[in-house]
Amino acid sequence: MQQAAAQAYQQTAKTAADPRDYEAQVLIKSAQNLQRIRNDWEANRHELADALLYNRKLWTVFLDTVTKDDNPLPKAIRQNVANLGIFILGHTVDVQSSPSPEKLDVLININRELAAGLRAKPA
Repeated sequence: MQQAAAQAYQQTAKTAADPRDYEAQVLIKSAQNLQRIRNDWEANRHELADALLYNRKLWTVFLDTVTKDDNPLPKAIRQNVANLGIFILGHTVDVQSSPSPEKLDVLININRELAAGLRAKPA
């Protein structure tokens, strides 16, 4: 299933006008979904597993992409994204094992911050 998600991401990224913008869009989508669940925990908690799965797949694709030898990003950026990805995956396990709305904040904030960075125009 992860390979299918990665292939879909790669295909869409190829056809998108700006891959950075696409990456920002999917990060924002995930952050908004998690925020919606956070905002009305009692009513939307049943959607948590699917939202975490989407976010985990997204970050698995990012990890796969930045750890490839042919990735054109500078090594330091690749390492930072990889470290974030490892943190995200670990935190996701924590949220799944002991769910609480407060634990979603870090996932939401990281996704939003990274999306903002991707949307910023490089100098």
